[in-house]
Amino acid sequence: MMTRRLGSNGPEVGALGLGCMSFGGMYGPTDKAESFATLKKALDLGVSHLDTAIIYGAGLSEALIGEFIRDNANSFTIASKCGIVPQPTRHFSNKRAYIREALEGSLKRLGVDHIPLYYLHRRDHEVPVEDAIGFMAELVAEGKIGGIGLSEISPATLERASTVHPIMAVQNEYSLWTRLPDLGLVQACARLGTAFVAFSPVGRGVFADQAPDPSAMADDDFRKTNPRFMGDNYVRNNARIERFRAYARDHGWNTSALAVAWTLAQGDHIIPIPGTRSPGHLEELAQAVDIRLGASELAEIETLLPVGFAHGTRYTDAQLVGTELYC
Repeated sequence: MMTRRLGSNGPEVGALGLGCMSFGGMYGPTDKAESFATLKKALDLGVSHLDTAIIYGAGLSEALIGEFIRDNANSFTIASKCGIVPQPTRHFSNKRAYIREALEGSLKRLGVDHIPLYYLHRRDHEVPVEDAIGFMAELVAEGKIGGIGLSEISPATLERASTVHPIMAVQNEYSLWTRLPDLGLVQACARLGTAFVAFSPVGRGVFADQAPDPSAMADDDFRKTNPRFMGDNYVRNNARIERFRAYARDHGWNTSALAVAWTLAQGDHIIPIPGTRSPGHLEELAQAVDIRLGASELAEIETLLPVGFAHGTRYTDAQLVGTELYC
């Protein structure tokens, strides 16, 4: 697999990463055997960057990865995240004591003494970002983390953070139907030597060969209350995306791989991390690195799914809490 670099001075990883949120049961009960099979498939495919977080299954995703890598040492470049505190009530913390305690927990669950990339999952506005990055820089100096990441932030926050310490990666949602990062963040990352890690490049499953059926989703499925998957919004969105599915079929590509290939084509510093715990699905997604989209194909896709085409916001007001909006 071709590689891309996590930041201007960071490690090289496979151009396609793997989001491990579903390992923690975020989309239904997790299956250890299937999760392990997916990690094994990742090794076979050259998918070398894993993305997890404390909040994914209350540490379960980290623990599963840690158990797998005991027999596969140095096989992956792992990223994890702290900053979302679910108990006693959900809130965000970027305080020094919390960050250090959270990291120690991540290290223990992963069974390692060093994590190559550690993110603040959400910004805590009670702590100046310069102070928060200063706390993280202490962990870099101690050798406990290799680099600092930020998630769901604005270009202005990245600019401020970068005055304290280089930021290895910014992780925000980015796909054919979520294009906000095009309005400054993708460009700021390129300018500052920061990798842009794109989560949900398959639109939480909407860019699949078969349209997801919201009525069949579990009651606790995130998408059940997501505006783009509800009612008339979903009917209109799916009708438009069906043209994209047909375009993919006509070219001999699977739809999810084409959606990821579009993301890869938006910049050499972009690393998409689609999430799955299915080995077969990961193999389909990995086909994205073999799809080379030129100017004509990108223009055709833009005609099918023009910027701003989606009906409904990407999050409800409640789901937006903690994300930074900048336009």
